Amino acid sequence: MAVKSSGRIVIVNKTYIIAEIGNTHEGSLGLAKQFIKAASECGVNAVKMQTHIFDAESLPSAPSPSYFLSETRKEYFERTAFTIEQWKELKRYCEGELSVDFFSSPFSLEAVDLLEEVGMSAYKIASGEVSNIPLLEKIAKTGKRVLLSSGMSSWAELDRAVETLQSSGCKELIVLQCTSEYPCPPEQSGLNVLSELKQRYQNIQIGYSDHTLGVAVPLAAVIMGANIIEKHFTLSKEMYGSDAKNSTEPQDFKRLVDEVRQIELALSNTIDKDEKVKNLGDMKVIFEKSIVASCEIKSNEALKLSMLAFKKPGDGIPAGDYKKILGKKVKRQTGKNHKFTWEDFQ
Repeated sequence: MAVKSSGRIVIVNKTYIIAEIGNTHEGSLGLAKQFIKAASECGVNAVKMQTHIFDAESLPSAPSPSYFLSETRKEYFERTAFTIEQWKELKRYCEGELSVDFFSSPFSLEAVDLLEEVGMSAYKIASGEVSNIPLLEKIAKTGKRVLLSSGMSSWAELDRAVETLQSSGCKELIVLQCTSEYPCPPEQSGLNVLSELKQRYQNIQIGYSDHTLGVAVPLAAVIMGANIIEKHFTLSKEMYGSDAKNSTEPQDFKRLVDEVRQIELALSNTIDKDEKVKNLGDMKVIFEKSIVASCEIKSNEALKLSMLAFKKPGDGIPAGDYKKILGKKVKRQTGKNHKFTWEDFQ
């Protein structure tokens, strides 16, 4: 999007910002809509969720992450799952009423089929699915936009995933730098990888999927050239679920969006320093210094440095020109703090 300002085009909304809701909606359609509305009010471009079909993606004996303390992963995913009709309603609400893009991360081939029936326009591939070549091939064949997270991948694994997606039909691929730590310390965020991704995949957009607390690291990622920012979003860090405590609440998420837009304005507009200074005449008078007498000076007395002081306002002989008047004789006696003009000298 671009707006015209003072006769020039100012680029805004360049960075694509995604609020990752995941499964923190607790399987409630109403709560999911509250999440989506709150994210929309923050100014995001897209809302992303996760689509888990437990029996299609996991064996019952598979170990659960440590955060599933009061229920199994199977119980959690089945409890928080939406029907196709509910998925369609969320998509309609998000894109139809709020004009925010809506997509999801599928974790099985069957989840891709479900999301295709819903009518998703894009897919996010989670870090743990990068080596799932059958899933990548199926997603690529949809021809939809694909965001590929890289948190659990070596360069060789990531190269294979990129090649698989592109050779299987993916026309628009975005690779996201990501560190799979929750929360991720800033020193482990891997912002240096952004430049490596750009060099390695020169015809692919680069983004950053953030797991740090706060907004400093994703803002830095934008400055370093990330075109897409994804960050976990929650209505409250006190909510149940694996992601809530490491997610960002609405007030801080809106701050992130607002500051990204400010960065874009700063980066996409240039100034001419000399032209800018031409409009600062009043400020220069107020803040710069002129040459004044530091003591009483007699008529015809030659000026020495010890006789000079440098004080505001800056509407006299500039302090920077003091060497030009050293040795000159004043026409008449002057008192302390007299502000010199060129007419004062013989």
